[in-house]
Amino acid sequence: MNFELPFIAPSILAADFTRLGKDIGEVVEGGASWIHCDIMDGHFVPNISYGPNVVKAAKSAAPEAFFDVHLMIENPDNYVEAFVQAGADLISVHQETCPHLHRTIQNIKKYGIMTGVVVNPATPLQAIEPVLEDVDLVLIMSVNPGFGGQSFIESSYKKLENLAAIRDEKELGFLIQVDGGVNLKNAKKIARAGADILVAGSSVFSATNISARFEELSEKLD
Repeated sequence: MNFELPFIAPSILAADFTRLGKDIGEVVEGGASWIHCDIMDGHFVPNISYGPNVVKAAKSAAPEAFFDVHLMIENPDNYVEAFVQAGADLISVHQETCPHLHRTIQNIKKYGIMTGVVVNPATPLQAIEPVLEDVDLVLIMSVNPGFGGQSFIESSYKKLENLAAIRDEKELGFLIQVDGGVNLKNAKKIARAGADILVAGSSVFSATNISARFEELSEKLD
């Protein structure tokens, strides 16, 4: 996996599902090579999004893209295999939904894909320190999960800085991702705080010209 960091990962949660393939095609045309899929179950978060069939359809629209599946669901172990078969290249799970987090991470690893761990805004980084050596990515939620279009929680900057410092201190190689409230005004500051991958949904797909908006957001990181 060779990506020039930092970069924008469009979240298809904000896409128009009546033209999903076209929307994905437009962000790929704009330079996107990493697609973020937000999976919500209506239990862990107060919303339902989509399942493996939509991920499979999205993957068929951009077979060369890297698909990052973020499971905001209870009992994620029960669904790992289905999302792997749908085309996931990375699966991230919430610390808050995994009482046996290390085991869940190993369950993902056995499929030969990348693994990630996610923390909500109110969850301290100390909760995931025991698994940092086992994951490829750490996702910092900068909004409370469940809905797109929310505002970035300002305390997330410090959390990103602290996580980057832990990574340096422990000489670990995981990527740092941030999800929620990323826009043209704050993207540069978020990247400078330590984020390698900035998930952007509404700020990309609400634009009249999706491809141009993706390029504009990406330029903010230069």
